Amino acid sequence: MTLKHLIILTIIIGTILVIIFENRNPVKTIAWCMVLTFMPVIGLLLYIVFGMDNRQRRQIKDEDLRRLKAITETRQSDNIASVTSVQYEKLACMLRNMNQAYPLEGNNVEIMTDFRTMSDRLVADIESARHHINMLFFKFEDDAAGRRIADALIRKAEEGVQVRLIYDEAGNLMVPRRFYKRLRKNGIQVRGFIRIFLPILSRDYNSRNHRKVVVIDGKTGYMGGMNIAQRYAEGLNWGIWRDTHMRITGPAVTELQTSFLTDWQFTKGDEPDLDSMYPYNPPCGNTLMQIVTGGSMDKWNVMMQAYMTAIASAKNHAYLQSPYFIPPEPIMKALQNAALGGVDVRVMIPYRGDKGILPPWASRSYIKEALNAGIKIYLYRKGYMHSKTMTIDDCFVTIGSTNIDFRGFEQDFEINAFMYDEDLARKQREIFLEDQKDAELIDPMEWDKRPLIDKAKESVARIFSQVL
Repeated sequence: MTLKHLIILTIIIGTILVIIFENRNPVKTIAWCMVLTFMPVIGLLLYIVFGMDNRQRRQIKDEDLRRLKAITETRQSDNIASVTSVQYEKLACMLRNMNQAYPLEGNNVEIMTDFRTMSDRLVADIESARHHINMLFFKFEDDAAGRRIADALIRKAEEGVQVRLIYDEAGNLMVPRRFYKRLRKNGIQVRGFIRIFLPILSRDYNSRNHRKVVVIDGKTGYMGGMNIAQRYAEGLNWGIWRDTHMRITGPAVTELQTSFLTDWQFTKGDEPDLDSMYPYNPPCGNTLMQIVTGGSMDKWNVMMQAYMTAIASAKNHAYLQSPYFIPPEPIMKALQNAALGGVDVRVMIPYRGDKGILPPWASRSYIKEALNAGIKIYLYRKGYMHSKTMTIDDCFVTIGSTNIDFRGFEQDFEINAFMYDEDLARKQREIFLEDQKDAELIDPMEWDKRPLIDKAKESVARIFSQVL
């Protein structure tokens, strides 16, 4: 055995031992050990990109996070709710213990389902900024939509407003670097989230910051499913781009600010004056909400456990929208249990994908087991369904960036608002039912008759579902 082979063997054995001592799901452990044993070099590269456990890494030091959260405790103490509804008290308590997500009363929420409406509102709020603009988008592209927002940010930077922008490095590899250089040249602090020096071969290539967060002067916030790209306004050549976003005012903007500053610190951005970042936000509405963040570096799998708990609490109905339906087993079981227990469970996904063929085929591979439990699956045909929402029993709704897939629940950095508000939940249910008019309800009998070749494609795509 040559020295080179000995070194490779040592690395492979060492990696296998690391995987074993991580005490993961036994099926995943065995799978990675088999790959490393029979395809050592390729397997090692795959493990570096897709398999490494980030839970031991920290996005922010615990003491720094406590310092930011303490600001919410002191400045919004009067608005921190001690109890939500009885039905969701367990969920709210769990999110506070797992994620330090404070349930804050007195918020006003404007739901927007059209990109032009959202971007018009956003530009108007940018123009009104007096002190700072903090912005994070998974995608911020160099097109008409991106340049419009960029120009507005540059104008405010020239006026002396502090402007910070985070974009996801892996999600914007195809965006010309000159686009971000122009922003920096004009006084905007721009940071890429997790710098990617060797795409595909980087251990961080598979970790995306999928959040969409804007905070203006610490008083107005935006979050949801929309990125900054022209296709959100124009749609695709075969249909509209259907999405959901929110404009938030009130105490919860404090927690949006903490989310942004946590990501900003991770990018090693400047240390802003925290006192000016956190003005007091008085109650201005009736929505009780928790801002919840999740990611691969979390101690707890927050988003998955939150969705499971919310679905399990459903008594009458649970309506979900997502671009993908590739649910981890715990989420699928929660949905099946709800449906089998008599809850009206409906899931709406796009009829066609926005890119590639694997994600939609992988989604379809999960449809039969959902139908078998009585879950109603709707294929949205008017365009691309990119909305990420869930509303339950006309008293709870969550809107954010989390897809119903492995990446959303286990890999990416996500953010959702968990809202306990009957009026808002009814409004979101009405939006779902309006979308339902442009969707096709799958007939279980007809679904079983689809061509064998389609079933084969679905099965193959499902193999890669955890990395899509």
